[in-house]
Amino acid sequence: MKVQTAFQKVWRAVILDLDGVVTRTASLHAQAWKRLFDEFLATRPLDEAARGPFDEKRDYFRYVDGKPREDGVRSFLESRGISLPHGSHSDDPHSETCHGLGNRKDGYFKELLRQKGPEVFEDAVDALHQWRSQGLKTAVASSSKNCGEILELADLHRLFDVRVDGTHLQEWGMPGKPAPDMFLAAAAALETPPEDCILVEDAIAGIEAARKGHFGYIVGVARHDDYEMLRDAGADRVVSKLTEIPFRKEAA
Repeated sequence: MKVQTAFQKVWRAVILDLDGVVTRTASLHAQAWKRLFDEFLATRPLDEAARGPFDEKRDYFRYVDGKPREDGVRSFLESRGISLPHGSHSDDPHSETCHGLGNRKDGYFKELLRQKGPEVFEDAVDALHQWRSQGLKTAVASSSKNCGEILELADLHRLFDVRVDGTHLQEWGMPGKPAPDMFLAAAAALETPPEDCILVEDAIAGIEAARKGHFGYIVGVARHDDYEMLRDAGADRVVSKLTEIPFRKEAA
């Protein structure tokens, strides 16, 4: 069984999502999404059910968490029976395209980030220090284009050997989660086969991406008591803290 193997296998690297795994910025993202969608839905000629407010827990985790912004826009609006043109990365924030609304959401998020700053999960910092001290390579892989800024603000950038984020997705023309490309790019940059990597995610889309990428051990982080949802998505193990993750360091 894979759970038993996790205690026996020699792992070489750990790849982690950022929001909800290492930092608490997921709550800021959820607030920004709610502001965007509630404003947008209020302008549409929809029935009462379709115009209902964005739910910061249910809708956030089901439709937008872990995805590139434009994909999150499309996914949530489709759930309300709304279809918008995809648009392009340079769309004005007031354009009614998936990219335009995504850019508007990014502006709202940056306002909140400047006001409140990124909070950090201390168990994640403890685990990263432990893993690195024992010789494991570490990477962060996030759909957020703000990943680099968040790491700098939180003074976490030194804890990762590799960063792959939303800026790279755009530059490389790479699909976001649930496609595995981002995680595979991080593993390649670490010069480590996916089967020798532990992959840590809190989003359904991320768990699905890890399975498609055939990563050695997939850990779901249940920061919101969503254990069953992460298990159903395909996590090999679900934990509430990163310090609960079992592994062995590479032999000297």
